[in-house]
Amino acid sequence: MIQSRRFGLKKYDAPLRIQFEKGVQCFRQGRIKSPYPLNTMQYREWQRGFNSAYMNNLKRVKEYEFRKRGTKVYGK
Repeated sequence: MIQSRRFGLKKYDAPLRIQFEKGVQCFRQGRIKSPYPLNTMQYREWQRGFNSAYMNNLKRVKEYEFRKRGTKVYGK
């Protein structure tokens, strides 16, 4: 029988938004290692947050590089 923890939550009923935001925060700080064990919902949500932050950053970098390009062609 699964015992209830405080606030009436069970072991895996944690609000997953916390893990998602922690993944985003870890990406911004440059941490690659997840604080959660593999093959858990918390790990998957952390990974989803990390990947989301990576893709948002990649989109922002590509837009910045595209705007930086001038109309001149160098090299010839």
